[in-house]
This record gives sequence, C-alpha cells and structure tokens, in this order.
Amino acid sequence: MIRFITSLALLSLGIPALAQTAPPAIPPATPAPVEVAAPKPATVRVALQTSEGPIVLELEKERAPVTTANFLRYIDQKRLDGTVFYRAMKLTPAGDYGLIQGGTQGNPKRALPGIVHEPTTKTGLGHVDGTISMARGAPGSATGDFFITVGALTSLDANPAQPGDNLGFAAFGHVVEGMDVVRRIMSAPTSPTAGEGAMKGQMLAAPVRILTARRAK
Repeated sequence: MIRFITSLALLSLGIPALAQTAPPAIPPATPAPVEVAAPKPATVRVALQTSEGPIVLELEKERAPVTTANFLRYIDQKRLDGTVFYRAMKLTPAGDYGLIQGGTQGNPKRALPGIVHEPTTKTGLGHVDGTISMARGAPGSATGDFFITVGALTSLDANPAQPGDNLGFAAFGHVVEGMDVVRRIMSAPTSPTAGEGAMKGQMLAAPVRILTARRAK
C-alpha cells in the first residue's frame, strides 16, 4: 500500500512539472513578397490638328527610339504642317478595318533621309488597333510617311518565319485621343482610279489636311 501511495505521489508531483514546460516557439510567418510593378517605358505625346479634328499620339521613345526620334524631327521642324492624310486602305466592305496613311509623300522639300528599320521583334510592339507605324519600301527607306491602323493588323508585324522581306513595319506608338477622327478619315470616299499599283482605288477623293503637328503636354 505504501508503495502504491508513493508511486501515486511521485506521479502527482510530475504532473505540475510537465504542466509548467513552455510550449515550443512558433516561428513568425514569412511576409509575402511585395511585387513592384516595372516602370512604364518612357513615351512622348504629339498632337495632330487635322481638318477633321485632333488626333493625339503617344510615341514609344524608349522602346522604338530611332523611329520616334525621326518622327519628332518632322514635328519639331514643322515638316508635317500642311501635309495630308491621303490614303484609306479598307479591308472590309464596310470600310471599318484597315489603315489610313499620311505624311510627306516623298516630297524632297519635306522628306529627311531614311532611317534604320526597327522591327516589332526588336521593339516588342505590335500593330494593334490605333497603332502608328512607318510606311516604307525596302527596310531602311522610311522617311516622313506613316500610317495608323484601324483594327489589329498583325500581318504587318515582323515574322522571321516568312520568306523574303519579313521585317514588317516599324510600329512606334498609338492613338490615345481621336480614334473617332481616324475612323472618320477611314470611312471617307476614295477615288476608284487614283493611285498606282496596290494603292490604286485607296487614295482619298478629298485628302484630309494636317494643319499642324506639335509635341503635346
């Protein structure tokens, strides 16, 4: 009996000792990493005042530096003042898909030397709705003529998988205000006889004047 009581007493003495043992420390939760958004590539805005209304462009001076710098030379030297949008390439019967083209039309008094071609595979840009891009013949021949897309024209992007001249056109910005003006120009009547080659039937019967072209704040 004494032995049983002694064992019971020892057991009862052990219980408080166990109860006073500190629980294992729980490590603090690791805070979730804070995602920092990459800074937006630098851009510059340009306003075209046309006879149909204003068009504001945001140009990619960081991603397409050569093409943007070229366009800004035309702006700063006022070489686009008094030029016109002269072409509307309509790819649907409704005339709501395609592009409009404007600029110096190769006028030697306005055109500057051609620039190095910046393909979309280099800039990371693409011909989505409202893209401004340079018109050209051979790569490196772009001067002062440009176009604005109405709808996505991914066929104008560079495509190294294609044969021949697969460098596409040099997209360098997009419309941020005035797509209604772009679409109005796009829907304007074209002459069935004016134009040469692939451009025949795409020339605007009444070209839309670019009154001024300036940097915008």
